[in-house]
Amino acid sequence: MTVYFIGAGPGAADLITVRGARTLAAAPVCLYAGSLVPRELLAECPADARLVDTSQLNLDEIVAECVRAHEAGQDVARLHSGDPSIFSAVAEQMRRLDAEGIPYEVVPGVPAFAAAAAALKRELTVPTVGQTVILTRIAQQATPMPPGEDLATLGRSGALLVLHLATRYVDRVVDELLPHYGAECPVAVVAMASRPDELILRGILADIAGRVKEAGLVRTAVIVVGRTLGAEQFRDSHLYSPERDRHVC
Repeated sequence: MTVYFIGAGPGAADLITVRGARTLAAAPVCLYAGSLVPRELLAECPADARLVDTSQLNLDEIVAECVRAHEAGQDVARLHSGDPSIFSAVAEQMRRLDAEGIPYEVVPGVPAFAAAAAALKRELTVPTVGQTVILTRIAQQATPMPPGEDLATLGRSGALLVLHLATRYVDRVVDELLPHYGAECPVAVVAMASRPDELILRGILADIAGRVKEAGLVRTAVIVVGRTLGAEQFRDSHLYSPERDRHVC
């Protein structure tokens, strides 16, 4: 018996990986976050699978479901939105499964920031403009940021920032980044990336807060801030350069 943490992708049901879909189709138990995972994915489950919506369950109750399946010798498909490697609360579940002696594996998925970049039709790393992407969030009362990872500190790097769970606090985002990026720095907000109701807002640091408020966005969106969003004049990469010696590894 194995618990499979499966990245369900950013929203569109067909953005789950082939491995994820195959694992889901073979598991007799599926635990899924009903508020985030598309219902269409549940059609991939076996007809007689036990389906458990975890959106109203606490950590103890989720682990209890895994223990129950373990005792019955049943594999579990644990569906998480996006990719399990970031902002997924998978680490605490793994820690509990280790304590219970329950084996598990991770099946990666398409993260929200990748879906947002695709929607924007932008490469987030552009030669000579920006080669670093920082994935982060803004401090909230329930979960403070570790020392040195506050937005003002990260902003000093000038790197492209992708902020999750931050649209509700867009005024704070702007206030903390303005000194480092400037009022004219390109910004994009992508809500519901890859879904039918996807919404893209484009602007600059000086006006993005107003655009977010006018659209009424408060969740399920990422904020992307950085120069590569507006990069047009940049050097071609060395990868496909005609001057590159392709006989050298």
